[in-house]
Amino acid sequence: MRYIYLVIGFIFVGIGFVGVFVPGLPTTVMVIIAAWAFSKSSKHFETWILEHNIFGPLVRDWRQYRGLSRQAKKKAISLILITFSVTAFLAFPMIGDIIFLTFGIILCVYLGSRPEPPVLVKN
Repeated sequence: MRYIYLVIGFIFVGIGFVGVFVPGLPTTVMVIIAAWAFSKSSKHFETWILEHNIFGPLVRDWRQYRGLSRQAKKKAISLILITFSVTAFLAFPMIGDIIFLTFGIILCVYLGSRPEPPVLVKN
C-alpha cells in the first residue's frame, strides 16, 4: 500500500506542477493531496514538500488551520480570475463560458471563505 500512496503523491506533484502553467488546474489542491499521500508513504518526501519554499507554507497552513494566508488567497484568486477569464474567452462556446466561469467563481468564494492562520510577528 505504501507504494500506491507514493505513486499518488508523485502524480499529484506532477499535476500541481502542470497546474502552474495550465489555467483551471488548481496547483495548491494538488500539492495538498500530494503531501497527504507522502505522509502515508514516505517521511522523506513529506518533509521535502513541507520544507519547500513555495508549497511548504501552503501545506502547513492547510494542515494546521484548514486555511490559507491572506497573501496566498489574494494570489490564488487573482490568478484564477485572470486565467479563467482568458481561457473562457478563448476556448469555449457561450455555454462552456458560463459553466467554466461559474466554477471559477465558486472556487474563488471557497478560497476566500477559508480561515486565515494567525500572523506571526517577527521581532
